[in-house]
Amino acid sequence: MRSWIYKLGVILVILLLAVGSCRKAGTWLVKADNPVHADAMILLMGSISERVLQTADLYHENVAGKVWIVEEGMGAYRTLEERGVQIISNTTQVLDALITMGIPADSIVILSGDATSTRMEAEITRDYLFTRSGIDTLLLVSSADHTRRAFKIFEAAFSPFEEPVALYCSPSSYTDFDAEKWWRSRNDIQDVVMEYLKLASFVLFERRELRKDGR
Repeated sequence: MRSWIYKLGVILVILLLAVGSCRKAGTWLVKADNPVHADAMILLMGSISERVLQTADLYHENVAGKVWIVEEGMGAYRTLEERGVQIISNTTQVLDALITMGIPADSIVILSGDATSTRMEAEITRDYLFTRSGIDTLLLVSSADHTRRAFKIFEAAFSPFEEPVALYCSPSSYTDFDAEKWWRSRNDIQDVVMEYLKLASFVLFERRELRKDGR
């Protein structure tokens, strides 16, 4: 056990040093594709405003006619509701915002779940796809710095499919993240370091489990 902790510590130190010395570290995190059309967009939960705006723009550009949202977990909020406290969930806020921005309610699909991570969103989406047919192209909509990791997580989750699902990413153009000059902003530095730490965790621990879980 101590050996694993030591190895992980060494890897993290090397990773931090590499990220800190590489000006391209920010741009690599951003995966931007331009698919002509997708069967559906998956709006990943997180920074609501920038992701909703991007999704609405893409819908009105006819990039996809369907929007999928995995229901987000919010800890003990259901217990609060049981005790009479009225709380609007993040998923409901996103749904209302999309409808207000002109996306018909019947074009939005809420995938039931209690997701608290991108991995859980990928797993729930994969399970939903197992019950569907004729879907072979999906577009992930997220914050710019999150797109590379999101793509890798969904790619691993979808690996069990006999017929491959084409995955594309659309980073929000409404983000404050400056991929080219990320080292000039404290927030951007934090975002870049955290994304690489999460990527390291995914590669070392989660990717194999994710592929195994889907088989």
